[in-house]
Amino acid sequence: MAAPRWQREPLHALFEQAAAAHPDRVAVEEPRVDRRVTYRELDELSKQTCETLRALGIGRGARVGLCMAKSIDAIATLLGILRAGAAYVPVDPGAPMSRGAYIVHDCELAAVFVEAALAPALREELAGLRGAGEGAGEGAGTRLITLAEVGGGDGLRAALAGIEGARGDAASAACGPEELAYILYTSGSTGRPKGVMLSHENAVSFVEWAREIIEPVPEDKFSSHAPLHFDLSILDLYVCLSAGAALVLVDPLAAREPRALGAWIAQHRISVWYSAPSILTMLAHYGRLQRHDFAALRLVLFAGEVFPVKHLRALQARWPAPRYFNLYGPTETNVCTYHEIPARVPEAREQPYPIGRACSHLSVRLAEADGQPVAAGEEGEVQVSGPGVTRGYWNLPERTSAAFTADGWYRTGDIAYPDEEGALVFVGRRDRMVKRRGYRVELGEIESALYRHDDVAEAAVLATPDEDAGVLITAFLVAKEPTTPLTLLGVKQFCAQHVPLYMLPDRVEVLDRLPKTSTDKVDYQALGRRG
Repeated sequence: MAAPRWQREPLHALFEQAAAAHPDRVAVEEPRVDRRVTYRELDELSKQTCETLRALGIGRGARVGLCMAKSIDAIATLLGILRAGAAYVPVDPGAPMSRGAYIVHDCELAAVFVEAALAPALREELAGLRGAGEGAGEGAGTRLITLAEVGGGDGLRAALAGIEGARGDAASAACGPEELAYILYTSGSTGRPKGVMLSHENAVSFVEWAREIIEPVPEDKFSSHAPLHFDLSILDLYVCLSAGAALVLVDPLAAREPRALGAWIAQHRISVWYSAPSILTMLAHYGRLQRHDFAALRLVLFAGEVFPVKHLRALQARWPAPRYFNLYGPTETNVCTYHEIPARVPEAREQPYPIGRACSHLSVRLAEADGQPVAAGEEGEVQVSGPGVTRGYWNLPERTSAAFTADGWYRTGDIAYPDEEGALVFVGRRDRMVKRRGYRVELGEIESALYRHDDVAEAAVLATPDEDAGVLITAFLVAKEPTTPLTLLGVKQFCAQHVPLYMLPDRVEVLDRLPKTSTDKVDYQALGRRG
């Protein structure tokens, strides 16, 4: 019996096989610049990227970053990085560049493909790390490969052509299943993001499972809504590009405006949509979906946060034809459980639908934090094992060790219980991490940013459920001087310099002092009672 595909083939092989089978089909559409590339063209551009990296001495075992808008250039770049045998590390171009520089330093990137508009700020932040003795930046071995423009692939072609003598081995690396494919940095409780390491086995086993559920065909058109540093992007990219289908990059301007987004989905005849529920909620209520033809839409997938059932019902009323799936899992496992939503959500239903049952390539159990099983029917922590589970966190061996039980199961930190049919029902988190618009948010990272404010003496951050927004984040602050104004606008503007926009507080409450426990720790329960 042949070994599973994820033990035989690296992630980039899925694309290469599709490119060989469907060279003239459209691989990626980029409506923002009205450009598209075929599988043959994308194959050639990614191959040129691979050759350039090899000529620079960058190959297996290396890590290469990309800091640019999602584009044909970005897709070709990450495929080229994989083909060279390196792991790609997406750096959020919309986050503060101090965060990006930290990732470059922490992950010891051999090179970074970066938009010209972002390069000066990245260089400045890297120079600051060097000045602080942290040893990052071009002078410490990280090469910045600058793209004058991004969109359509022309910027990448020009950047590659501008590197003298950059023609190396064009053959794709035959990476082993345990080798790293990519590292995704998520919010960290210490105030610094942490890199989740995903191997080729992790990625391919997930893609193969997703293909079972989605059953993609070359005629499909997949939306690409999630940014590249978000784990939802893995399904968008590789399930689509393994099937000879077309990946349609969501126009960032349309993505922010529900009416424009609804029209965009219809115009581009999207057949597979995948996003966080908050985007779908916005579409259901404000997208004027009744004005458009969505006959092509056959699957609606959502993940990253709880989908309030009243909003799901509203969406289903406007999009009655597609099948709906609730996908659940942290970045460390991508999707580990799933649940298909009934064709009609009953009017009487008030509770969100379950996160469901284990994906076929994984095992899932409910247990105590130490791995001891809970009694039948009782709630417990969702723990996961199998080929889709992360190798751990980059350069954080203690965090990696703490993330797994003694018998090797990954601790998600999420609490669930089985319903009467055995499907898992999500309850909440053990720790201070929440999901917001699908992104992981460690409240401690926001607190760390607030403590950098010159006028803040103490800070505590709390998240509370909200039926419409999903989660509301409140910053409780104590000013250094009682007369110092700490306004919501001012706090948001300050935090935007240190954390991504999805982590900004929704509310600010200024107190004379923070409530404390008997051990002099912040009493978060007391703060919660104030709300």
